[in-house]
Amino acid sequence: MDPKFLVLALLGVFCLTQAQLEENECIKANAKSCGACIQVGEKCGWCTDPTFLKQGESTSARCDEVDSLIKRECAKVSIENPRGSLKVTENKNVTNRSKDSHKKLTPDEITQIQPQKLNLNLRSGEAQKFTLKFKRAEDYPIDLYYLMDLSWSMKDDLENVKNLGTDLRREMQSITSDFRIGFGSFVEKTVMPYISTTPAKLLNPCSTDQNCTSPFSYKNVLKLTDKGEQFNQLVSQQQISGNLDSPEGGFDAIMQVAVCGDQIGWRNVTRLLVFSTDAGFHFAGDGKLGGIVLPNDGKCHLENNMYTMSHYYDYPSIAHLVQKLSENNIQTIFAVTNEFQPVYKELQNLIPKSAVGTLSSNSSNVIKLIIDAYNALSSEVILENSKLPEGVSISYISHCKNGVSKTGEEGRKCSNISIGDEVTFDVAITSKGCPLSNKSETVKIKMQGFTEEVEVRLSFICECECHEAGTPNSPECSSGNGTFECGACRCNEGRIGQRCECSTDEVRTEDLDANCRMGNSTDICSNNGDCVCGTCECKKRENPEERYSGKHCECDNFNCDRSNNKLCGGHGRCECRVCYCDANYTGSACDCSLDTSTCLAKNKQICNGRGTCECGVCKCTDPKFQGATCEVCPTCPGVCTEHKECVQCRAFSTGEKKETCELECMYFELEMVKSRDDLPQPGAEPFISHCKERDANDCWFYYTYAVKNDSTKVVHVVEVAECPDGPDIIPIVAGVVAGIVLIGLALLLIWKLLTIIHDRREFAKFEKEKMNAKWDTQENPIYKSPINKFQNPSYGRKGGAL
Repeated sequence: MDPKFLVLALLGVFCLTQAQLEENECIKANAKSCGACIQVGEKCGWCTDPTFLKQGESTSARCDEVDSLIKRECAKVSIENPRGSLKVTENKNVTNRSKDSHKKLTPDEITQIQPQKLNLNLRSGEAQKFTLKFKRAEDYPIDLYYLMDLSWSMKDDLENVKNLGTDLRREMQSITSDFRIGFGSFVEKTVMPYISTTPAKLLNPCSTDQNCTSPFSYKNVLKLTDKGEQFNQLVSQQQISGNLDSPEGGFDAIMQVAVCGDQIGWRNVTRLLVFSTDAGFHFAGDGKLGGIVLPNDGKCHLENNMYTMSHYYDYPSIAHLVQKLSENNIQTIFAVTNEFQPVYKELQNLIPKSAVGTLSSNSSNVIKLIIDAYNALSSEVILENSKLPEGVSISYISHCKNGVSKTGEEGRKCSNISIGDEVTFDVAITSKGCPLSNKSETVKIKMQGFTEEVEVRLSFICECECHEAGTPNSPECSSGNGTFECGACRCNEGRIGQRCECSTDEVRTEDLDANCRMGNSTDICSNNGDCVCGTCECKKRENPEERYSGKHCECDNFNCDRSNNKLCGGHGRCECRVCYCDANYTGSACDCSLDTSTCLAKNKQICNGRGTCECGVCKCTDPKFQGATCEVCPTCPGVCTEHKECVQCRAFSTGEKKETCELECMYFELEMVKSRDDLPQPGAEPFISHCKERDANDCWFYYTYAVKNDSTKVVHVVEVAECPDGPDIIPIVAGVVAGIVLIGLALLLIWKLLTIIHDRREFAKFEKEKMNAKWDTQENPIYKSPINKFQNPSYGRKGGAL
């Protein structure tokens, strides 16, 4: 095997073993009472049997996993293992109705979440699970409050908002028949440097030729009403104001709208806040510019519908706003100009159930913006819960439309939910231990942006039932030095020991230590425990499954002999370093099996009758044989070879033993068959061999050798041997002659082919040289003319002597 794979395999086994050991948290907790034990985890149980503990085991050994306690021989009736419970106390069905229904329902009569109230009894580590159903009700009432920036830059926007009441009400008719609208406005804190505090500017912060109203922080112009005309009338009377810096004091206004529920007129319905501006915002800390250092208190300060403490409290922080908007189930729609989209998009990520829409420069698209934002907000359902008690956790699994399920943080959400759609959430609440107060707690679960909530009342299982039946100052606990409960003593202050028999002042005296030494040994509790009140309490091992025991902690259950790296071979239990084997096993490591089925041969004999079965393995008594059942004999001739001569002499009266056949070959029964198909097949006898042997005439004869259950040997032989026929001369001669003729023709054809190829190549060479000739074909290049021509040297002179 590759060493790498071996290392990985060993590492995997080690990790698995460690994981299994770490799982048993019950023993590691060292719980001294039943109540402490059941708070460790849901798997932990407490054995109340007074006789359960072995000598040397401490009281905490009663706390263990339930299965482990049963293995340690604690009766089921003596195991305390309380379980949690769940009870639904209010469970009204979700409302099914249409907008056209004749019956008008109040918001309190509409139910969108089910169930409404539950009681949970929590056991530490055990999750209590329930399912929440949510259904968006049709024609659900809506309250919308329009909060508008009335600084100078929003002058043209105000004109387009004056008819918003009736127009928006008409558009909302397709969503709900119960719609109310309100209006508020804001500018800035009325202190420097946000506004000019000169008397003239306080009266008219705009230029002298402009008519503006005095600056203010926040004004509630119109309480929520179902009269759209009243909205139009009051809004048309509003005037623009002004300030010095660009960011506005909108956060002050949002805080007052959220916390002043009575003045605003919020109902327990869908609450929408539309925040309209073309500028940024001031937030916590900016108030220092105006000398305002007190943090916003998050309370209502409206007098005559005006915010009166803007000069006293700083702007609220974003986290503070998130808290108040969530507490009051208000969904925010930021209607802002394109320039400030990035800023408010970041703000949207911080405020749950909020949306951002792009406002045109004059707010002409505000109605479409509100409708689109409302549809986006209402189509997403998000669960949230109130603060959980210490040690309590909650998880969600959502089951949304089209069978989509999500876990983790996404398990709180479902998207694309239309009116009338129904979704469910699986909720699991788990407690780790008990809260210090040990009192019942209440957790509220709701959908963000909705007022309806589920009230979950939590109570905790912190003590066992047997705790109530405890006997204070029991004689079982050293004459009244403790309370005897759940099979053990819970000692009074200053007393220790399993029976509270000792005072804490006497724990380490020499007289008591002498009782913890075994024989003449100087080791206290065999160095495996502590001496408490003259009694050894054995130490616990890192592996909780390994334990010391005995009066002096001299015993353990992990130092027995091993086989195949398993304690007691995996076939027994270790007690005081001695293996006590299971049935059918023996040996010091329980590694010797008494089962003989592994030694049974095919003929149903133990080791083929040639050995004994020891620890499930054949020990062959005949040294010639070996194998799992002594069936192999490397030095012996084969079965077929061994019996060949006797079969030949008895069946055909031939062979080397022909003369001595009656003396040497009568040890088997002979049966003749007509063909090989008639021979016995494997399985017909417990032990059978098929044989094929050759005789002196090169003939093959076939037979089978079988041993029956009664050790009778039977041989079946085919009557006629198969002898090879002589060769046929004529075909052989004809074949040789034909071969020679064919080979000659082939050679002749090859010679002719090569000759043709050679001639063609020579002719091609001649044609090529002919084409390369350079002389004129009408003139012989070796011809020489017989006429010689010479120049007379004196020819052409003009005079001279002869």
